[in-house]
Amino acid sequence: MNVTQLPVAASNRDQAALRELKVQLAAAMRMAVLHELDEGIDNHFTARVPGQPGRYLILPFGYHWSEARADDLVVFDETGQTLEGEGTVELSAWCIHAPFHRLTGAEVVLHTHQPWTVALNMLKDNRLLNATQTAVFMARDIAYDDHYDGTADLPSEGERLARIAGDKPIVFMKNHGVITTGKTVAQAYRRLYKLERACRTQMLAMATGRELQEIDPASVAKVLAPAELETHSGADRDRLFFEAMMRVVDRELPGYR
Repeated sequence: MNVTQLPVAASNRDQAALRELKVQLAAAMRMAVLHELDEGIDNHFTARVPGQPGRYLILPFGYHWSEARADDLVVFDETGQTLEGEGTVELSAWCIHAPFHRLTGAEVVLHTHQPWTVALNMLKDNRLLNATQTAVFMARDIAYDDHYDGTADLPSEGERLARIAGDKPIVFMKNHGVITTGKTVAQAYRRLYKLERACRTQMLAMATGRELQEIDPASVAKVLAPAELETHSGADRDRLFFEAMMRVVDRELPGYR
């Protein structure tokens, strides 16, 4: 009897996980609107479907991110075909995200053209500098794609970006945008949010025309070293950040659930 119950229990867990993942992904898209990271109906947030390799969640093309609801998300496969739900997957979403998930193993992949990060990526020298504490925590996690070669209309572009990413959770896409990844929606979105703020402060400081003071290597190492009295893990911070932002969305742009 126990043997026959196991698949049912596992299926129930997967369905509960899928529902929660849909809610979080829809919430993240509405957060992106509030944080001015979106580009209307363009750009893409995707997540791997729990227990179903090669299947991914996405908002179908044509929805504004402020409209994102858990029930509107569709499931698509490695060929870009919609398997569950109503709506189609935009070409570049399939060409970037499916290969990126498959080759990097990322559970969540977020791609935007958010303004301050793109502004930095327009510069010939587009490196995020260790000039703020926030940047220190992020700069080591960035891979740089230094060659823009047009829109992503073939899966080979996603494969190329995945190779550039390697084990880095952030990819700066020259003259284009950014990708952040994570084990959870919370982790990937917190990276996206914090990155935009780090890029904004750097661009504002550079706009003064005065020389930037980078943080010295010894202090960088000190910032990155584990704090002896720290009681909150990185996962704790991701979760608490995202839960707080969900409460903001519940007040400012409800309806995603």
